[in-house]
Amino acid sequence: MTGRLRVAIVGAGYFSQFQYEAWQRCPEVEIVGLAERDPGRGEAMAERFGVPDVHASIQALLEETRPDLVDIITPPETHEAMIAAATARSVPMVCQKPLAPSLAEARAVVEMADAAGVPLIVHENFRFQPWYRHAKALLEAGRLGSPHGISFRLRPGDGQGPEAYLDRQPYFQKMERFLIHETGIHFIDTFRYLLGEVTAVTARLRRLNPAIAGEDAGQVVFEFESGATGLFDGNRLNDHEAENCRLTMGEMHLEGSGGVLRLDGDGGLWLKPHGAPERPEPYDWEERGFAGDSVYLLIRHILGHLIDGAPLVNSGRDYLRNVEIEEAIYRSSETGQRIETG
Repeated sequence: MTGRLRVAIVGAGYFSQFQYEAWQRCPEVEIVGLAERDPGRGEAMAERFGVPDVHASIQALLEETRPDLVDIITPPETHEAMIAAATARSVPMVCQKPLAPSLAEARAVVEMADAAGVPLIVHENFRFQPWYRHAKALLEAGRLGSPHGISFRLRPGDGQGPEAYLDRQPYFQKMERFLIHETGIHFIDTFRYLLGEVTAVTARLRRLNPAIAGEDAGQVVFEFESGATGLFDGNRLNDHEAENCRLTMGEMHLEGSGGVLRLDGDGGLWLKPHGAPERPEPYDWEERGFAGDSVYLLIRHILGHLIDGAPLVNSGRDYLRNVEIEEAIYRSSETGQRIETG
């Protein structure tokens, strides 16, 4: 590659600010334009981050800016059309999760991009949160012994009452599948990152807030190929002990034959070796951007792949496995049965 990577961005909603800011910090990147259907919102984002051109559609954006990469930061029901537009112009793309409204649609967009030979990368940043990166390093170093269990208690406290989510992402209220499709998918990916492949799930999902369309609470038991088990216990109504309940969104316990690693709500890690007191586990991270600067860390990973050819962990094809497990979770909750994910 000669010169800077020309990046175009679609979307100017709440979460996109973290991606604009992260791309802007990369010296190898030039943001060449954005597309946003709300002109006022688009102009405001362009002014905030110094983006030179604002367009009303992805088609106009791609035609006028001729980017090397397009970052799609829009709701899932728009992704098929966005991916089709980028694929038609052979523009590599990063697409926000959820990848598509359903498993069938996710498979279709991946097939579309793959058939055309156009790279499709999924923006999945949770596994890049520094506490999970350090947990992975501890596992690889054998500090926890043989891992046999993981649990995460999700309590962001942002789903109360009739105004839930309206100040940031109002489309959350209308999603017919919500807790797992929008939020739990992060933990499917993170659990797989830490403990390997999932072979079966058992789930019970429910809705606590009548103001929204989908489920906002539930428990999912995971079975891993290694023999380990996992528990995702989530609801978006209650909060947890943290200065910012959205930093980690909850608390984790990662257990092995040699001890337990605990993640608290402030990003602190605590290691309890077997038979010894719990002690702080020091590690470096920066409270910047979103959730320990995980958006920036993901973007650095993407740039490492595009510019230097480093391996990529979140291609569309690879990410389909998370969506397949998500579908199994919904089937388990609907049928009351354990569902194998193979």
